[in-house]
Amino acid sequence: MAKIAVLGYGTVGSGVVEVIKTNSAVVSKKAGEPLEVKYVLDLREFPGDPVQDILTHDFNDILGDDEVSVVVEVMGGTKPAYEFVKKSLEKGKSVCTSNKALVAAHGSELLRIAKENGVNFLFEASVGGGIPIIRPLNRSITSDNIQEITGILNGTTNYMLTKMADEGLEYDDVLKDAQARGYAERDPSADVEGWDTCRKIAILASIATGKEVSFEDIPTEGITKISKRDMDYVKKMGMSIKLFATAKLDGDKVWARVAPAVVGKEHPLSFVSDVFNGILVKGDMLGDVMFYGAGAGKLPTASAVVSDIVDAVRNKNVNLGLSWSEDKQKLSDINTMQVSKLVRLAYNDKAKALFAVKTGFGDCDIIELDNVKGEFAFVTPVYTEGSLNKKLVELENTDGVGEIINTVRMG
Repeated sequence: MAKIAVLGYGTVGSGVVEVIKTNSAVVSKKAGEPLEVKYVLDLREFPGDPVQDILTHDFNDILGDDEVSVVVEVMGGTKPAYEFVKKSLEKGKSVCTSNKALVAAHGSELLRIAKENGVNFLFEASVGGGIPIIRPLNRSITSDNIQEITGILNGTTNYMLTKMADEGLEYDDVLKDAQARGYAERDPSADVEGWDTCRKIAILASIATGKEVSFEDIPTEGITKISKRDMDYVKKMGMSIKLFATAKLDGDKVWARVAPAVVGKEHPLSFVSDVFNGILVKGDMLGDVMFYGAGAGKLPTASAVVSDIVDAVRNKNVNLGLSWSEDKQKLSDINTMQVSKLVRLAYNDKAKALFAVKTGFGDCDIIELDNVKGEFAFVTPVYTEGSLNKKLVELENTDGVGEIINTVRMG
């Protein structure tokens, strides 16, 4: 019988215990032996919950118990999670986690420690919740050179953008709705500023390149600047706005970015709505592969964690060899990346503003909204990011032009 310890009895931790208990027969069959949760670590008490019988407040109870072969870290954050995970691996215990902050900050180091001790550090649930993506990248798509990974990796922001598009609401209104439904935290910064998404694409890019891609190096823009008016223009174009995380690989050049993007109905991720996530992987031989499903939630995330537990139990004393070294992957300058943008332009003189757009960008499609005066939108041709930004500065300083209200990248 494999003995398991769960660090943290919050949403995901309680879900892990529930999945193991509810689906014990199928989980045990796939693991090759029965699983037993021997400990749950938490600072709180849970009177009336059966977990109280296996609750401990001292991590050393787990670390010092040689019967425990797999530790599940679902505490979140990096302190004390990093210390607990590192000590567990050094003690010869495999670790399974859903903690994206931990994996993004220390993933390569913890993988090395796991390998040195003949155990595994597994983190399937850290990126797509219940969507399998780490395992396919590491074990299935192995004959291809990965050319691109683009994903909608945050259910909160996807819900908010969907709500804005479908119901014509302003950003502040949909944020309050998301908070009321429990999709967004009281402090929603990690979601709406794109930081959560940034850590996830850093993990995927690290696996794709086999090197350390630091989330701190990835240009990141959230959805806080997206307004109902932006959505009105995009809807008139028959398109939608999604928060995209993108990593593009071209030989030794690697670009990464998190930013809102305008996408047409032909884009494979355009249909991903509400709280769902979607990930598009492009390989040089395989072509496009889509992964879609619940990117968060108690049981979907717990299910992915338990899948890792099964892998760890089936591979005792065998390191699965996830390829992600501690060598730093330098990202290419984002200003050299090819991009087109939807530009909302306020004008003082419409004729002069239209002439300035035509002079600077050629014959662009002009989008105007009924009963909206003093502004219009247009889509630029494709330029490098740096040259496009310079051209937009020049446009804004042209006679007859008021200001550039907002820009959104075309997906």
